[in-house]
Amino acid sequence: MEKFDIIVVGGGHAGIEASYISSKSGLSVLLITTHLDLIAQMSCNPSIGGIAKGNIVREIDALGGIMGYLTDRTGIHFKMLNKTKGMAVWGNRAQVDKRQYRFLARKILENIPNLKLLQAFVKEIKANNGKVNSVVLDNGEEIKAECVILAMGTFLNGIAHIGLNSFPCGRLGEPPALYLTESITGLGIQSGRLKTGTSPRLDGTTINYDKLIKQEGDKDPWPFSFSTDFPITNKVCCWITKTTKETHKIILSNLDRSPLYTGKIKSIGPRYCPSIEDKVVRFGDRDGHTLFLEPEGVDTSEVYLNGLSSSLPFDVQIEMVKSVPGLENAKIIRPAYGIEYDFFFPTQLYHTLESKIIGNLFFAGQINGTSGYEEAACQGLIAGINASAKILNQEPLILSRDIAYIGVLIDDLITKGTQEPYRMFTSRAEHRLILRQDNVDERLMPIAIKRGLISLKLYERRKKIWEKREEYKKLLAEKFIEPEKCNQNSLKGKLNEKIRATEFIKRPEVKIENVLNILEIQLENREIYMGIEADIKYSGFIEKEKEKIEKIRKMENTKIPEDFDYDSIKGLLTETKIKLKKIRPKSIGQALRIPGVTPADISVLIINLIKNNVSRETMVDSYEQNK
Repeated sequence: MEKFDIIVVGGGHAGIEASYISSKSGLSVLLITTHLDLIAQMSCNPSIGGIAKGNIVREIDALGGIMGYLTDRTGIHFKMLNKTKGMAVWGNRAQVDKRQYRFLARKILENIPNLKLLQAFVKEIKANNGKVNSVVLDNGEEIKAECVILAMGTFLNGIAHIGLNSFPCGRLGEPPALYLTESITGLGIQSGRLKTGTSPRLDGTTINYDKLIKQEGDKDPWPFSFSTDFPITNKVCCWITKTTKETHKIILSNLDRSPLYTGKIKSIGPRYCPSIEDKVVRFGDRDGHTLFLEPEGVDTSEVYLNGLSSSLPFDVQIEMVKSVPGLENAKIIRPAYGIEYDFFFPTQLYHTLESKIIGNLFFAGQINGTSGYEEAACQGLIAGINASAKILNQEPLILSRDIAYIGVLIDDLITKGTQEPYRMFTSRAEHRLILRQDNVDERLMPIAIKRGLISLKLYERRKKIWEKREEYKKLLAEKFIEPEKCNQNSLKGKLNEKIRATEFIKRPEVKIENVLNILEIQLENREIYMGIEADIKYSGFIEKEKEKIEKIRKMENTKIPEDFDYDSIKGLLTETKIKLKKIRPKSIGQALRIPGVTPADISVLIINLIKNNVSRETMVDSYEQNK
């Protein structure tokens, strides 16, 4: 019987990150996927990044993952979103050539000596004495492993819907994974059902681009990967159009054929990425809904119609498309569809993404209730790092909410759970002024270098940039802007007296480029001076954030024993006890984030922990903060 240190089940965005990062530890890794030619396939839109999601991609890269690397090398249209707002909510986004993306991903994985790829279906997970020990393939072969990482995306008992026609699939044209959910639930792990969907793909040669709004990429795009040392270029344009009253009329008159509105689909879909049916029903007063036409590659005419996600019948989809300006003669070459699939409640996991129920079994990606390539990839990365650490008896990697969006995402899933596909937004991160895309490397690379996840050469190169940033911040703190120079340069906000340069930069209307010009300081590296500007503009807020973080950290350091008897606590509601027993929070900080657990509950909990002589000193600090 063959044996590996780590088996990864699933070759999507979570699976490839888990396989790639765990192979860096020198352990033997097996990646099992249902179709080798579709490793890293983009089932939905052909893009990576976006608001908050772009930050996650950079965090993956800083920790040694490959999503950013792949995107920079296969990207065909790059755009920084939210540039009219503060840098804390900027989000880098790229359209990629989806075919090149998956080809490059496979090439990288195939060339890792201690990583083996296998095309097969896994039908059973076996455990012994509370720990996973093997997987069983559909051909009956059993393969042993120290750790198993499950990353099956939407394949578990997947059912696609196109109108009232439903059929089993994992993705359109691919069979689902059967029996595996039943095997996992047989181990005592609870599952649920979720729904997601995708938009139709069009033949680009049948689109009238003259009627569409052109969306150019940025002239000087930002790379995702810190290792990228070549200029990023745009190779295509994207386009914008809108639905019409006629489109809405077609949708509303066919709701009796919609699996969403006839009750055939019972699972909950993504609230923040609804189907076009939902948009029209919920927001019927709108004249139109924006649609984005996104090329799927440079060697194909296939175009993704982003914004028209649907599970309506194919003939209705054809009518809808033809009612949109510029698409009157457009041909659908792949229909939109909805898909229902199994997931496992993430509250059953530790922050390492290891199961609380079965040891050495890790879960990553959409099977944890998330939606999006980036959310899946970062979970794969963390699962891979922690599975390796478990085998090598190393400290696990748990990212806090104040150091990474990845930490926010995992803590939300583990502590709050989810009843719908979870998507990351900047608004979910209470410390987003600190979690900017321009300082990701400074936040996470020191962690990565200690674990051997990135090269020393890359780390030293980035370190020089951090040092240069600090050097220029000190220089600007010593410089003053004279009124006459400011006024001569026609800057907004006239000066009556000289002002320190750093104070002047804090003004919303002032850009750092203007200040550098006035002071005749040469600093051509955009990455350095934009980072300096963000640090200076947010400095006052950041100091306040750091004070909050310090208080929160004390609560996070106040540990709760895993076997603590919540039933023995007098003064807690039965509902609160049930929630605490379900999540089994590791700290007072995590307990406070459980939905429905109040500061009053925390005070009662702290008093009882003090009575039990658990971390008395830190408990008193936490109690004072919650009074």
